[in-house]
Amino acid sequence: MRFDYSPKGVCSMKISFDLEDGIVKNVKFLGGCSGNTQGVALLAEGRPAEELVSLLKGIKCGFKQTSCPDQLAEAIQSAINE
Repeated sequence: MRFDYSPKGVCSMKISFDLEDGIVKNVKFLGGCSGNTQGVALLAEGRPAEELVSLLKGIKCGFKQTSCPDQLAEAIQSAINE
């Protein structure tokens, strides 16, 4: 199933991904630091959702209280809870 998430507190404007049988696929960020978001998206591909939440939750960007990886973790957790 495809999920869209509006991140908060970061430069990216939207995170989209598929969640199939607990596996994250096709992660796309709209906006944000292109190289970083592309890297995170590729590294997330094919991994278990719960594992990604555990790995990415709490990562901060500079002085911000969150980051694009942290927001991806939030998005995945939200999808799991649906």
